[in-house]
Amino acid sequence: MRTDCGCGCGGEATRTAAFVRPRFFAGQLLTEDDLGLLVEYTTAKTRLRNRSLHGPGVVCGLAVTCAPCGGGVVVQPGHALDPAGNDIVVPCAEQVDVRALVQEQRIGALGCDPADTCADDGGRGYALYVRYRELPAGPVAPYATEEPCPTPGCVPSRVQEGYRFVVRPGDGGEDHRHNPGTRLLARVGDLARADRARTRDRRLAHYLDALFTAAAGTARTFRFDAADARRYAASLTWLRAHATGEGPPPPPTARETAEHVRALAASLARYDTHDPAGRDRLVREHPDLATVREARTVLAAACERLRAADAEAAWPDPLRRTLARAVATEAAARAVPEGGAPDAPLETRMLAQGTPLGHALRAEFRTDLALIREWLLGRLDTTGETGDCRLRAEVAAVEAPPPIPAPPPDSTETATVAEVRQTAEAAAALTVALRRFLTDAACATLNPPCGDTTDSDVLLARLEFDGCDVVRVCSATREQVLPGGSAYGEWLPKLYRLRELAERLCCRPEPPYRPPVLPPGGEVARPYVPGLLGDWPRTGDLEETLSLLLTPAPGETPPKALHEQVHTTPGAVTDSLHELALLRTQVAELRTALEGVRAQLGSAQTQVGRLRAQVPEGLEARLADLEAGPGTGPGSGTGDAGRGAAGGTGPDGRRVPGPDRDHEPDRDPGRSAPPGPPPAHGHPPGGSTGDDGPAAPSGGPAPDSGPDSAPDSDPDSGPDPEGDRPQEEHTRPPARRTRSSRTRKTGETS
Repeated sequence: MRTDCGCGCGGEATRTAAFVRPRFFAGQLLTEDDLGLLVEYTTAKTRLRNRSLHGPGVVCGLAVTCAPCGGGVVVQPGHALDPAGNDIVVPCAEQVDVRALVQEQRIGALGCDPADTCADDGGRGYALYVRYRELPAGPVAPYATEEPCPTPGCVPSRVQEGYRFVVRPGDGGEDHRHNPGTRLLARVGDLARADRARTRDRRLAHYLDALFTAAAGTARTFRFDAADARRYAASLTWLRAHATGEGPPPPPTARETAEHVRALAASLARYDTHDPAGRDRLVREHPDLATVREARTVLAAACERLRAADAEAAWPDPLRRTLARAVATEAAARAVPEGGAPDAPLETRMLAQGTPLGHALRAEFRTDLALIREWLLGRLDTTGETGDCRLRAEVAAVEAPPPIPAPPPDSTETATVAEVRQTAEAAAALTVALRRFLTDAACATLNPPCGDTTDSDVLLARLEFDGCDVVRVCSATREQVLPGGSAYGEWLPKLYRLRELAERLCCRPEPPYRPPVLPPGGEVARPYVPGLLGDWPRTGDLEETLSLLLTPAPGETPPKALHEQVHTTPGAVTDSLHELALLRTQVAELRTALEGVRAQLGSAQTQVGRLRAQVPEGLEARLADLEAGPGTGPGSGTGDAGRGAAGGTGPDGRRVPGPDRDHEPDRDPGRSAPPGPPPAHGHPPGGSTGDDGPAAPSGGPAPDSGPDSAPDSDPDSGPDPEGDRPQEEHTRPPARRTRSSRTRKTGETS
């Protein structure tokens, strides 16, 4: 037994966590703790018994009447139990000054003393309560002890149990009476949403056997027996008399027409599943089938008139309205043509069982399966209290076909075997899961919870004021302690029937769905599904249990509905959110543009790197020299003279050796040597050196020759004596560079 914590193990306990009573033995030193524990144990046990077995309310007496002298009321002697289990005993009649209590309540609520208490009350109503309270009594001076801090003065030696009267504005406080329907509503949530899921589940239940049969026997023939022949004859006779006419049929006629169209189309679809020999045999066995051609004509006229009817007026329920449209569409497409619809075997076999399956209806079935699955998961996640431990995992594992857009109502697109089988399997699993959830929720209500409440007052009467005077007292609607306690007392007449249903319903597992088993050969014997377009009655132990729990008996407190809060967003917040969304869009666009610029920059850098890798090594040095420009001065090593002495770079990027530095005369750095082959021993061919300037080589142009002059090669100069280089490698750069040198020289001289 746990004694370390209260309810929740972390929050404040609203009731005793565990009961501990003292144990006495010979030679024990008794203290105030031991004797106090004995009193606390017996008091807590009594309060627990009162709270759990009886509940709060008036046990007897405590009648409230008008005061004979006016201005207040008189409370007669009586006994009551408060929600904490305390006994409230009024031993004698009490005259209560309600006017003073009202003023006290207003002072406590407003924080000030109003000038005129009754001026603005008018016909305001108040409720009179009695509240349990304890007062210390019997003060006694304690004997001297060895305690370091003795208690000064007298100490109360008794606890006086008493009461006081209070008033509250309004008709009354919390109703502590338990209603099992309230707990059921807490499990299933909003009744409208729960009923939406249950209604779609019932519609799917009409199709379960037909879906599995059609998917398993697409090439099988359906048995046409005497019941089908009678249905064929009766529907054909009725449609002959009512299918023709002017204008749309009224809603009652439209509903009856749809049922006869469905019955006649089912008979024709069964007939069409047979081959020609089988059809001849059926005509011999059932002579009414000799009018099959006429029946197709009558059926076509009935379908046309049925389409013209006001579907919303004839079938206010949208689920049945879709079924009626499927009846008209599928009957015209599968049963009216001569020989049936051999290209739509699934639809023909569904129609033969009285369950037409059109394109629009298949889309609705997918939506219904998703709705039921999400509703079940939502309720299981919200409540979290269930006795079916595997239900949540099994519902989550159901693979429902994904929803599809709603097609036109008259669409005749055919289905596939895989689609029909997947729909049937999901519907079977969710139908059983829904019944398991509702059964578990209904059975859990039969065990009422312990009532925890912070309200410690017991309602005695409701008072009606006129100014400051009480004009009416009503005590009939207050809580009364009943046999069996407040948890069972109000719905005690239902308890015996609910217990009987629980024995058959609650402690037995929900049987799984068993699809129909087709014979290995021969005709398929499938019954016609009746009442598809009519009312779907709710029968069985589960439906009776839910009806008993949710339908209040005469005089019973109705179950408290679950109020789901709907939060609305102010307009200013909505506008701000809209602006924030626009800003986020703009930021996203800027990020996209920035990423594009970064991508272009990276591409450009890649191209520059590729070009730099393709540039020859010597050309980079030459480009650097050209960027330095002329006029750097003699001896700087950056002019043409320096390059001539040390060699240069040819047009093809290879190094060209220059003349010997020991025999090179001083030159004007602004001029360049004329092109030509180098001398055999490092001397310029045919040239002379002098101190006054460079000498022109033989055959070369004069120093003052114009820019159009071109140097001539030396006739006596031969190839390189070493013979290891072609003559083109020893040529100087083109004359364009020489002309630019002489031009700069002329400019400097002038």
